[in-house]
Order: sequence, then C-alpha cells, then structure tokens
Amino acid sequence: MRPFPLSLASPVEHAAPLPAEADLVVIGGGVIGVATALFANRRGLKTVLVEKGRVAAEQSSRNWGWIRAQGRDPAELPIVLEARRLWAELAAQTGEDIGLAQTGVLYLAENDRDLAGYDQWAAIARAHDLDTRQLSAAEIAALLPAAAKSWPGALWTASDLRAEPWRAVPALARLAAREGVTIRENCAARGLDIAAGRVGGVVTEAGRIATPAVVLAGGAWSSLLLARHGVTIPQLSVRSTVVRAEAAAPFAGQAVDGELAFRPRADGGVTLALGAAHDFFIGPDAFRHFFTWLPTAKSTFAHTRFRPAAPAGFPDAWTTARKWSDGGPSPFETMRVLDPLRTAVSSSASPALSPNGFPHSESRKSPMPGPA
Repeated sequence: MRPFPLSLASPVEHAAPLPAEADLVVIGGGVIGVATALFANRRGLKTVLVEKGRVAAEQSSRNWGWIRAQGRDPAELPIVLEARRLWAELAAQTGEDIGLAQTGVLYLAENDRDLAGYDQWAAIARAHDLDTRQLSAAEIAALLPAAAKSWPGALWTASDLRAEPWRAVPALARLAAREGVTIRENCAARGLDIAAGRVGGVVTEAGRIATPAVVLAGGAWSSLLLARHGVTIPQLSVRSTVVRAEAAAPFAGQAVDGELAFRPRADGGVTLALGAAHDFFIGPDAFRHFFTWLPTAKSTFAHTRFRPAAPAGFPDAWTTARKWSDGGPSPFETMRVLDPLRTAVSSSASPALSPNGFPHSESRKSPMPGPA
C-alpha cells in the first residue's frame, strides 16, 4: 500500500521564525488558510500562518479537486465562476504544475427522479450562461464506451475544472511565502489571547504573536479550539474512504452516479469512491449538537455507518482533552496530522467497483482515506 503523498513523515518545508506581532494570524494550513493568507498579504496585511502539522496534509490534499459550477446552489455560482478565474491565474503564478485542467463534470442519472432534478438545474445553468448540457443515453454511451452499465441520461458541464489537491495547495503556500507570508509548520496554535472580549494575540507552541485579527481555518479541529474559549459551532466530522486505482480513467472528465464517483489523477490513475458511504464516530459533540444535525442524520442514515467511538487523538474522541493550558501540550500537538486508518474496500461492495465495470481496464486498488 503506497503512503499518502503528504503526511507527518513529509519534511518540514516552512519553518520561518515567528514575528512578535502581525496584522493577521491564520490558524491552519489547508486550502482555505493558505488562500486567506495569500490574499490578505496582497492587501497589505502583515500575515502569519501557523500549521500544527504540514501544509495540506489533511483534508485539503485528500479532496476530489473538483472546481465545479454544476449542481451548485444558485447563490454559490458567482463565487464558483470567480474561483475558476482565480485558479487559472494562480496556476500561472505558482510556476508549478498543479494539475489544473478543464475536463468537465458528468452527473449520471439513475432514474426519472434524477432526470427531473437535472431538468431543474439545467434551467439554473441557462440563467447563468453556463455551458451545461443534458445528455441522452446514446451520448453517454459514446462518452463512456467501455462502461458495462447504462444510464438514461446525464448532466454535463464541459467547462468545469479540476486540480490535483496535494500539488495545488503546497504550491499556493510556496507562492504565499515568496510574496512575504510568514508560514510555520509543526507549530500548533494552543489558544487565543483574549482581553475585554477582543482578540489580542495567538498563543502557539513556539510563542505568542500579538495580533488584532485571527482567521481560524483549522478544518476538523476548529470546534475543539473554539470550545476552549466558550465558543460553540455545530461541527461534526465523518470519514469516507476512496480507492486509488492504477488504471486508465474511463474518460478525461469526472463523473458520479448513485453508486460510484471517479476522477482521473495526474499520475495517470483514477480515484474511485462508493457514493455517499461514510463512517460517523460518536463522541461528545454528537450529543451536544444532536438536534442541530438530526435532520441531516435522518436524510443520510442509509449511507452512514455509526461507530461508538473515534480513534484516540481524533478531535471528538472521548479521550481527547477539552481543557489545556497555554503551556501545553495541546491536542493539536498530540495528533499533528489527522490520518484516519484505512478501511478495507471490497470490489464486491459495488458492481461498478469491479473490473467488470470498465472491462478493458486492469487495476490494483489500495484504500485511501478521505475524511469529509
């Protein structure tokens, strides 16, 4: 089983000395934190980013990398269209190959209900001048000639993009560092320095940084840090497992139906996932936010495997410390990179995962975690 490209074993790339003060401190070196630091610096703010482990070593390097307009809520579309423009600019500015490509996104309908939903979204696409098309069964067969399964129709947006996450986010961090952002890996933020109801600084394991402004982009860890200061956000996490296959992709774009999602990877292979299946680890926050998340739990119940406890060190594990001092250590140092154990994925779990799904491809599969 090949290791994931980014992990705690990856060498520290960013070890800049921390300044005594900054205009803004960003906590968390994922895509949101890195992008925030980059653009804040461009607006003239003296910006520091601290990351407890490695830049992008958690979910920001394990996501699908889709930069899609298709299927979005109408309110999101202006943001997505701006994101498309920015990704194209940033790819050039990094001077690196981040795997950015316009390859399209394909939603494959399983039934009439799916088709009706695609009809509704196609109207939204037309209102925003998107190039979305509805494909017939014959057009799908032409697009996916090796597929053993057929679909009655599909939604296709050829202009949607993808990038390779584990390349893109570190490249953005290097760009930010070149432009003047102070980035420090292996440096956990233990807490906020708050006086008279206002933030005055961030306490890290390497010392205090005075600052009037903080952006918390800590991913699955955000609620744990905020709870130390009496702030509650209804955050829960799930673990999903995807498969990295050394096989030729069925076509150049990304696709999903009711059973399977896939996307080509920059290394020539393909990443597969079993639909919406995921694990949910029950912990203290599950009870704290029970009523907030109950509607979601009901709607996703069929896809959820409930686990009685998270592994030790996870943000909402029963044994994870909820109180600690600025002198540390904090839970963020105990688990610098959240790396869920891989779960076994059997090809019998879905006909689409079998080599028979695309009969002309031979593959070797290794489970790869992708916490949602």
